[in-house]
Amino acid sequence: MTDLLLRVRNIKKSFPGIVALNGVHLEVGKGEVHALLGENGAGKSTTIKILAGAQPADPGQGSLEFDGHELAAHDTPICRQDLGIITIYQEFNLIPGMSVAENMYIGREPLRHGLVDWKRMFSDAQAVLSELGLTFTPRTLVRKLSVADQQMVEIAKALTMNAKLIIMDEPTAALSGREVDKLHQIIADLKNKGISIIYVSHKLNEVKACCDRYTIFRDGTYIASGEVEDVGVDDIVRLMVGRDVEFVRKPLTGPPGDVMLKVKGVSRTSGGIGQDLHATVLRDMSVEVRAGEIVGFAGLVGAGRTELARVIFGADSCDEGVIHVNGRQVSPLSSPREGIASGVALVPEDRKQQACFLGHSIRWNISLPSLGRLKRWGLFIDSHEESLLVEEYRKRLHIKMANDNVALGTLSGGNQQKVILARCMALKPKVLIVDEPTRGIDVGAKAEVHQVLFDMARAGIAVIVISSELPEVMAVSDRIVTFRDGEVSGVVSSEEATEERLMQGMAHRMAIQAEHRDVA
Repeated sequence: MTDLLLRVRNIKKSFPGIVALNGVHLEVGKGEVHALLGENGAGKSTTIKILAGAQPADPGQGSLEFDGHELAAHDTPICRQDLGIITIYQEFNLIPGMSVAENMYIGREPLRHGLVDWKRMFSDAQAVLSELGLTFTPRTLVRKLSVADQQMVEIAKALTMNAKLIIMDEPTAALSGREVDKLHQIIADLKNKGISIIYVSHKLNEVKACCDRYTIFRDGTYIASGEVEDVGVDDIVRLMVGRDVEFVRKPLTGPPGDVMLKVKGVSRTSGGIGQDLHATVLRDMSVEVRAGEIVGFAGLVGAGRTELARVIFGADSCDEGVIHVNGRQVSPLSSPREGIASGVALVPEDRKQQACFLGHSIRWNISLPSLGRLKRWGLFIDSHEESLLVEEYRKRLHIKMANDNVALGTLSGGNQQKVILARCMALKPKVLIVDEPTRGIDVGAKAEVHQVLFDMARAGIAVIVISSELPEVMAVSDRIVTFRDGEVSGVVSSEEATEERLMQGMAHRMAIQAEHRDVA
């Protein structure tokens, strides 16, 4: 190993009813990219928060040494930043209504005669952006940037703090392949400058591509560490989950049934009354999904996959088009409430903003839409039935929690995703749409979630899976619909699907099959 920058020894952390860390170890060298790996609930997020100063470790347990000095237990996040430990969380800490430069220097603005020196701030920000090879300007509002560019703003902000160690939590969760390559190049440049990176990711191919060493946690304990080049992906998975994980398409138990969802001619023009001026235009979209069938939606960012899903669910409006569920016309839907009543459930792409009630209990988050059928005498909620409902899905999805009364925000991102999936499953929908179902979920939990989708399809539910990971789309789907620029560009069976063929459909309008044009 290179010269040691960070040494974590025997750190422990407990919360009411749960031991989050039970004596973990972590060592990171100077100028090293170090992968921190483990399933959801393994203790990665808790370790990150302790390093960042957002949470203290249990008193009298273990030690934290950084750059040759022991870290004080009472350090605040600002203290840790001053030392050079910068954390980039999966949910960015940016203010959308402020400029790039203001976000980079917020709370640390250069002053002149007691006032903000705007000229110097914009000049200094531009120098950092140019160093990273970024093309947007310091005066650009953050809300106008793509997710990938917002990620770069976080990195630029870290560089203005004279970072020695940058912790990246799921940095590529919302990035496309090209954007991931750009991020990895920037990480390589940071490494060459002697800056260390802790890289937290469930995407093990990325770990192999950009990391030097790894450390694996499981259930709050240290499992192993070593050189990335000396270990295979299957070995990493086995160490993470303690078992072999199968990630293959399960065979269907029988042919799909009747058409459960029929979408015909859905169109939407951008910039209409009450619509986002930047909304994706949808053009004559037509799709069918049968009972017991899993249909994958594949497309690049902005292709219209999520937008069509939101129209089907009633979250967004459309100008034209007809939607049938179980043979009954349900469009135009004007709200998610109508969508749920029609038998449609949606697990949205952005769980934090669109699905999670982080301050409320896990129990409340799972049962809320199902309370209508949990009433006793039509007036009161049957607490016993509610408990049975929550416990059923806790077991089915292996949700890690102390009890169902703790706040959802205390769970890891992957377990939050499982709670939202449980909420939709509890509705017993006729059509289930899952948008990026395994984003932020570890490899072991991915297999579990996929199995749940297979089971729901076998139970006669029509399932739509939207994923940016083509291997995942191919693994779970019976048919795959490709999207391009707000249009359905093709349909291909899972047996005929390859990543190359799907990419062709996502990049070019082509007649993979004509069946989507014949939806009557």
